[in-house]
Amino acid sequence: MRIILIGYPCSGKGTQAKFISKKYNIPKISTGDLLRSIILTQKNKESLDIKKKIEQGKLISDSIIISIIKKRLAEKDCLNGYILDGFPRTINQAKIIDQNKIKIDYVIELLISKKKILKRMLGRQIHMKSGRIYHKVYNPPLHKNKDDITGEQLITRKDDTKKVIIKRLNEYNLFKKKIIQYYKQKNKLNQLKFFKINGKKKVFIIQKKIMKILNQ
Repeated sequence: MRIILIGYPCSGKGTQAKFISKKYNIPKISTGDLLRSIILTQKNKESLDIKKKIEQGKLISDSIIISIIKKRLAEKDCLNGYILDGFPRTINQAKIIDQNKIKIDYVIELLISKKKILKRMLGRQIHMKSGRIYHKVYNPPLHKNKDDITGEQLITRKDDTKKVIIKRLNEYNLFKKKIIQYYKQKNKLNQLKFFKINGKKKVFIIQKKIMKILNQ
């Protein structure tokens, strides 16, 4: 069971990926998590460049993303399947997946408006070491500005400003249409299954829809 989740940043992909991972015992592979790990554990020119681009709301180059994804998929826990969260983000990345014979069974798109995304992202707080995400309104921590598990300080990402968020959403829109068309065509050719889900629904409703799709 090899799955791609597509959607705006903060559309709920991470939440649903964690649910699928636990339910079907396959790893959640997030480009965001992999990049954060590089920033935190590697102190070199590449990690500093990645950190700078993320803070500016710029996309990381395809060559870097493909390299870290291929390395992660080569690990043993991916033999029975995986969930790709936040990848591919460009049509070029989608084509490189096929060129590298990375098998995909399902593509699921979470649909949500840009207005809703802005509300979600502007109140977001993150525990950097784990990648756990909170929200001041929708998902506040038990103790203000503290991670529920470690008690460590939460941060607001430097790229979580209205200006940078709008830039990220606009960049995403440039690629989204081509990627969706690409996977719809592959769906027509029976090379994978493509589904759309309303991402504005409550979490448990979205999870039920996902289970219905994956249990077919």
